Amino acid sequence: MTDHSTYEFLRHLADSWGLLAMFVIFLVLALWPFRPGAKARNHEAANVIFEDQNDGE
Repeated sequence: MTDHSTYEFLRHLADSWGLLAMFVIFLVLALWPFRPGAKARNHEAANVIFEDQNDGE
């Protein structure tokens, strides 16, 4: 393989499978907070700023 064909191969790989991989990762991260068991953790994370420092003691 010459340098030019290696570059073309890697570019084609990044353009096709790289784009697909990034899209799948985006979907997973975007939908992660909406999974069935996440409601309690999301509620806790949303309200942590309203807790006083002495509330946990």
